Amino acid sequence: MKVENAENVEENEVTMAGAKGARMRLLISEKDGAENFAMRMFTVAPGGYTPHHFHNYEHEVYILQGQGVLKGEDKDRPFKSGDVIFVNSNEKHQFVNAGDEPMKFLCLIPAPEKCA
Repeated sequence: MKVENAENVEENEVTMAGAKGARMRLLISEKDGAENFAMRMFTVAPGGYTPHHFHNYEHEVYILQGQGVLKGEDKDRPFKSGDVIFVNSNEKHQFVNAGDEPMKFLCLIPAPEKCA
């Protein structure tokens, strides 16, 4: 088992092309013995965003703090603290901070070996 405060987990800049002001903490991963899922926490600065991209695995997201817009291919969807979001496999998506405070969200994905 693992118990650790999220703020103690190393935070790194999201370096994927198309990201601005986004940082990520890998809270739970295969390094912790998690075989099926990974849990990540993102912090996006005001005016920042994650890349507009897609991949072959789904996301389950919980908004911890702030507000934003989920940009898709067909339309934009606003969200706020306390909302849950599902992004299906191969669905283009981008999280944009639309507020004046940092936006934080948890994102659960399949473990990397399950994404292949």
